[in-house]
Amino acid sequence: MADLPLKHRDIDWLSFNQRFLQEAEDQNNPLYERLKFLAIFSSNLDEFFKVRVSLLRQIKRLDKSQRKKSALKPNKTLKTIQKIIKQQQIQFEHIFFKHIIPQLKINRIELITDSDSIHQIYDQIAHYFKTHIADLITPKIIKSSDKKSVFLKNEELYLFVDFGEEDCFGLVDIPSKLSRFVNIESQDNNFKILVIDDIIKQHCKYLFKHKTFVRAYQIKLSRDTELFVEDEFEGELKEKILESFSKTDINQATRILYDFNIPQQQLKFLKHYFKLTKVDLMPGGRYLNFKDFFDFSDPTQNKNLHNKDLKPIPHKILSSNKDFFTAIKAQDQLVHYPYMSFDILENFVKQATEDEHVKEIKITLYRIGKTSKLTSSLLKALSKGKKLTVFIETKARFDKQNNLEWGKQLKDYGAQVIYSSPKINIHSKILIVSRQELDKVKQYAYIGTGDFNAKTSKIYCDHGLFTADEKITQELIRVFQVIEGELIIPRVKKLMVSPFNTRKRFDKLILKEIDQAKLSKPAKITAKMNSLEDENIIKLLYKASKNGVKVRLVVRSLCCLIPDLENISENITVTSIIDQFIEHGRIYNFYSGGKDKIFIGSADLMTRNIDRGIEVLTPIYNDNLKQELKDILELQCQDNIKARIIDKDAQNKYVVRHDDMPEIRSQMAIYQYLKQKHDTN
Repeated sequence: MADLPLKHRDIDWLSFNQRFLQEAEDQNNPLYERLKFLAIFSSNLDEFFKVRVSLLRQIKRLDKSQRKKSALKPNKTLKTIQKIIKQQQIQFEHIFFKHIIPQLKINRIELITDSDSIHQIYDQIAHYFKTHIADLITPKIIKSSDKKSVFLKNEELYLFVDFGEEDCFGLVDIPSKLSRFVNIESQDNNFKILVIDDIIKQHCKYLFKHKTFVRAYQIKLSRDTELFVEDEFEGELKEKILESFSKTDINQATRILYDFNIPQQQLKFLKHYFKLTKVDLMPGGRYLNFKDFFDFSDPTQNKNLHNKDLKPIPHKILSSNKDFFTAIKAQDQLVHYPYMSFDILENFVKQATEDEHVKEIKITLYRIGKTSKLTSSLLKALSKGKKLTVFIETKARFDKQNNLEWGKQLKDYGAQVIYSSPKINIHSKILIVSRQELDKVKQYAYIGTGDFNAKTSKIYCDHGLFTADEKITQELIRVFQVIEGELIIPRVKKLMVSPFNTRKRFDKLILKEIDQAKLSKPAKITAKMNSLEDENIIKLLYKASKNGVKVRLVVRSLCCLIPDLENISENITVTSIIDQFIEHGRIYNFYSGGKDKIFIGSADLMTRNIDRGIEVLTPIYNDNLKQELKDILELQCQDNIKARIIDKDAQNKYVVRHDDMPEIRSQMAIYQYLKQKHDTN
C-alpha cells in the first residue's frame, strides 16, 4: 500500500502533543490548568522518547535491506522529529516564561527563575543548600581526554557546567529524592518558590572552586533498557530488531535530552563524550522533567486558578439500587466516567463479593491503583471462598511494579493469577460474575473502554456496559477461556474480539455502508477513538468516502488518515478534542440502513489493537442506550470550543463557530446532558 496517502504516525503524534501547548496558551483556561497542560506535554514527550524514538534508533541499527522492510526511514524521521520538537520547545518556553510566570506573580506566587532575583535571597537559599542539598550531590569534572565516560543514571537530571574551556566541563546531579520546589519565606504577602535546579546553579562556582563558572544547562541521559516492539512488528523484522537490541550494552548511553539554549560547541562535546550520533540528541527546555510541575502547589488556595470540580452525577438506576443483579438482569446499564462516580463499579464488585450466591469472578486488570477498593473487594471474595481468576498486565507502562505486587498478593490469597507474556497481551477491560440462581448459573458482565482504576476514572472520559445478556456473557466466558489457555480460538458472533474477528467485522460493517451508498441510500460512519493508524482500515475508509459514505471521526491522538483529499477523502471529517478531561472512550456507530450498529470497548483502530493482543468491543442492543451514545457522539462532533480540525497540514486549527451557532464545549455539554437524563427528581 505504498501509494496510500498516509501521515507518518510519529510525526502526526507530535502534532497531537502540540494541542496541549495550545491549551497552555489559551488564556480562557485557569492558570494552574495551563501549567498542567505544559506538564502533560512534557510527560507525553518523555514517553515518546522512551518508546517511539528508542524503536526508531533500533531500526536505524539494522542493515539497509531490513530497514527497507520497515518503511520507516529512521534517520530521516529522527531528523524531522528533532526539528519539530525544537520549534515546540521554543513555543513551550515562551508560554512558560512570558505568560505563566508573570500571571503567577500577579496572583502572589513568585516563581523566581532569574539570577538577579535569586541572588537577592542568597542567604536563605544558601542555608537550604547546605542543610538539604549539599550532601546529596557529587560534582564531577569531565574532559575529552577521559578514557571512560562518567556514568550518568538513566533518566536522572544533571547540570552540565560550562567553564569557558573547550575540553573540560562539570557535571552535577540534581537529587531526585528532594521535592523539585522550595518555598522561601516572604515578608510581602507573596509566596516565593524556587526550583532546586536554580539553587544548585547558584552554587556551581563554589562546587568548582578552581574553575571559572560561565553557565549551567540541564541534560538528561537515557538508556534503552527495554524495547516496546511486540505491539508494532511481527515476523522476521521483529526478530531482527530484538536481536539488534539484545546486542546493545544496556549501560550504553542512547540519547541525551538537553536544554536547547546550550551552545553548539558544548553540545558537540556531549555527543563525542557519550559516543552518540547527531540524531541521538533531542532538544528540551530550560527545565527538563517538566512533568514535576504536576506537583507545583498553589499556596494561595485560589479556586479561580483551577478548574471547577464537577460533582459526579448519580446513575438513575445503579446509584440508588442496592441490588445490582436485579437491575442489570432487567435491563443493560451504561455508565460514563468521569461524569459518574467509579463507586458504581466498585459497589457492584463489593456486592458480588458479599453475595452468597456468587460463586466465581473473572477480571482483567491493566492498570491497578496502588490503593484500590476494587482489588480489596477481590481479596475479600477469596476470604469468603469464592473462585477468582485475574489477568495481570505486566507490560503496562508506569504500572508494571504495582501490577506485579497486586498479582502476588492476590495469588497469595488463593486467586488464579495469569500474567501477560510476549505471546499474550490483554488490553481489554472485562469482568464477569457467575451467580447461582435457582437451578442455573447466571452471568453478569461489565465491558468498558477504560481501566479498572478509580484514580484515572476521575480524569479519563470512558464508558462501561453492565449486561446480563446471555449471548454476550457466554461469548465473554469464551474470551476468558482463551486467556486461561483452555481455548485457542473463541467462537464469537456478537462481540468483536481481537485478534480473532475484529478486522473481519470492521471490514464487513464498512463495506455494508459502501453498498448502501452505491444504492444511493443514506450511509454514514461516526466514531470516536484515541488513535487511527491501521492502513487496511484507512484504505477502506477512503473507499467509503469515494463512494459517498459520510465519515465523521473524533480522534484524540494520532491520525494517519488524511481527510479532505480530492477524489480520496472528501467525505471524511476528523476533529480532535483536548479539554479538562482526557478523551479515552471508543465508540463506533455504523448507520446500517437506519438500524445503528453501535459498539464500545477497548480497541482503537490501530494494527496492534486489531491483530495483536486481546481486545473486546461489545455491541449495544438497548435502544435507549444506543441513543445515549449517539447523543454523546453528536455533542462531540458539534464541539466548537475545544475541537481542532485534523487536516493534511497538521495546523491544529480550532473549529470555527459562526455567529448563529451556539457555543458547544462537548465535555461540559455531555455533563449537562447526562445530569438531565439521570435526574431522579
